[in-house]
Amino acid sequence: LVAQMQTYLPEVDVVLLSDYGKGTLVDPLTLIQLARAAGKPVLVDPKGHDFSKYCGATLITPNLAEFEAVVGHCATLAQLVERGEHLRTQLALEALLITRGEHGMTLLQQGQAALHLSAQAREVFDVTGAGDTVIGVLAAGLAAHQDLVQATMLANLAAGLVVAKLGAATVSVVELEQTLRTVPAYGAYDAVTLQSIVRAAKARGEKVVMTNGCFDILHAGHIHYLAQARQLGNRLLVAVNDDASVRRLKGSHRPVNPLAQRMAVLSALACVDWVVPFAEDTPAELICQLLPDVLVKGGDYRGRLIAGSEYVLANGGQVFVLDFVEGYSTTAMLASLQRGDL
Repeated sequence: LVAQMQTYLPEVDVVLLSDYGKGTLVDPLTLIQLARAAGKPVLVDPKGHDFSKYCGATLITPNLAEFEAVVGHCATLAQLVERGEHLRTQLALEALLITRGEHGMTLLQQGQAALHLSAQAREVFDVTGAGDTVIGVLAAGLAAHQDLVQATMLANLAAGLVVAKLGAATVSVVELEQTLRTVPAYGAYDAVTLQSIVRAAKARGEKVVMTNGCFDILHAGHIHYLAQARQLGNRLLVAVNDDASVRRLKGSHRPVNPLAQRMAVLSALACVDWVVPFAEDTPAELICQLLPDVLVKGGDYRGRLIAGSEYVLANGGQVFVLDFVEGYSTTAMLASLQRGDL
């Protein structure tokens, strides 16, 4: 087995070791060391109570029962994360993916917050082979140059498809493509829900663009700006200041339109996919949570630091400043109304 692996190793992008405990994979540690020395990521579907034999792998994918057989029963999700991080560090893994059946899966990565994914299955008929599907699709995603989060999202979708079938079923490329083409719901969401939606969009290879503002009295300048922003990617996410933050920024006489109305109007625009409110003076914290691929602001920000831009750039994203259309200003419109010019 070692000799064969050495022969084929230069030709592969990812090494997958599936341990069924039947006697074939007697020395996984040697195989892991060979692959890692060759610069290949190694994914392991483990078996048994001794995970030390997988030390140094890129990632292992135990199910909940296998995980708890090693670390003990986890009464809470927080306890699962704590023990998982300890195990990941102990085994020198880059990541640990725990599949949790109807509760979804949890991804623990070095230096990253835990990622909890909900199960995607609408109906569960048979879980046979679900673990094989997860690690197989995960490996395919990484080989196709997806990052680990994107590949995990894809594997989670695939698992949801396979458990809806009887027996040791498989998932076809066509089925995955159809699932990936499913358009997420449009409209207004809270930050937590939107975080999952954005991750799913990225897993489908879609580029997410984000901008923010008060958008109190929507005018043609706003529409032109939002349409321009939308052209920079596949999805446009608009973060909107809540009423209290608008008052802090614009004065006690603002907003003219309350948050619910502003979000409803933005949600109705064809160029806007998702709308989310935020209460802070800047959306920096929200941007850090959502990590859009592209961050956009209007022309009056040219030459100034854009809140949250450091998170986007550090994540490999882009930041753009778009020109406003001359002659359109909410403040000027309100001043004209007060003077009786309009």
